[in-house]
Amino acid sequence: MLLIQNGYLIDPKSGREGNFDILADKGKVVRIGRLGVDFEKPVHCKTLNAEGLVVAPGLVDVHVHFRDPGFTYKEDIFTGAKAAAKGGFTTVVLMANTKPAVDNKDTLAYVLERGRQTDIHVMTCANVTVGMKGKQLTHMEELAGQGAVGFTDDGVALVDETLVREAMQRAVKLDVPVSFHEESPSLIAQNGINRGRASEYFGIDGSPREAEIVLIGRDLKLALETGACIDVQHISTAEGVEMVRQAKKKGHNIHAEATPHHFTLTEEAVMEYGSLAKMNPPLRTEADRQAIIRGLADGTIDIIATDHAPHSAEEKAKELTEAPSGIIGLETALGLGVTELVQKGYLTMRQLLRAMSTNPAAMYHLDAGYIAEGGPADLVLIDTAAVTVAGDYVSRSCNSPFTGRKLTGRVCATVCGGKIVYQAK
Repeated sequence: MLLIQNGYLIDPKSGREGNFDILADKGKVVRIGRLGVDFEKPVHCKTLNAEGLVVAPGLVDVHVHFRDPGFTYKEDIFTGAKAAAKGGFTTVVLMANTKPAVDNKDTLAYVLERGRQTDIHVMTCANVTVGMKGKQLTHMEELAGQGAVGFTDDGVALVDETLVREAMQRAVKLDVPVSFHEESPSLIAQNGINRGRASEYFGIDGSPREAEIVLIGRDLKLALETGACIDVQHISTAEGVEMVRQAKKKGHNIHAEATPHHFTLTEEAVMEYGSLAKMNPPLRTEADRQAIIRGLADGTIDIIATDHAPHSAEEKAKELTEAPSGIIGLETALGLGVTELVQKGYLTMRQLLRAMSTNPAAMYHLDAGYIAEGGPADLVLIDTAAVTVAGDYVSRSCNSPFTGRKLTGRVCATVCGGKIVYQAK
């Protein structure tokens, strides 16, 4: 048994807040109340003192890359899971752009089996198309039956509208979400750098905002036509946010996610950090950043996801146009959320936790993202006032422009299945 004592509970799903003690046993929360009033402390029980800490549902990240199989020199499922636990995440959903891709039941089985050997819950999407080539749909029914929780070709855009419509129709029957990387390749000269001040600074054409806008518009239209549950991944433009806002008024299955880097940084960061701030879609303008924050505040963007994308130091040291896009994010996400959104008054702590736990879990129909008797004992203990310095990562990679930045909000402990899987020293 595990007793979490003297903490301030915040459960975004029920709206319950207050000082409570939580008793967990056999992977479940068995009691919530006050020790000595509502229940007694069991004789054989490990105790976590949460005095002065927020006790929240374990965080849920539905957009991570653990690079396993095929690119494990960047990250593997075990190192990725450790980074997740340190960041307060008890559940992650992996993207399927591995090598081989997760477009077949054997690779899917490999990923899920490796995930079961970690201390957290590792789920995965499967690919929408065979080999991520955008030509032929995978056997979605078989893959969903084998445990894939959703479908995506994240990393590349799906350009064939007929194929996208069919994928959505099949996903509706399976009752699973489809997540979309919204960047039209025909409009992009060099990816990862916004067409604007950043591209002018480097003397390249870059990636225009229209590349995102056109595909978001298409996929929202198709989702409303088919009734599919879709996730507009890592949204980066003000226009995209507004299109999602209007689409949500017409259909309840529309979701959108923002990354911590897109609500924190602008294209100016690429000029300062080079390839460490290169990502797809690129960091854009201050007006876009503010639009993303407003979208998070009013619920238009209902999910915060890291797009944790590890790369080696050697890869990131290449010329800007040759270096891969993406940054790690699992170990800095909560701190950035508290620092940039809660402390600055854009979101309450409950709103932040809803976007980082309850909402993403609900989209994937996961038993996660809430605290209730009989529910999973997946919890995170947070010191919302503590200041830390980003770095000392347990991820296998360290590609982040946030290294060395002071962040408010520290994960003190992560509990998954009633077991302490991370505890700060």
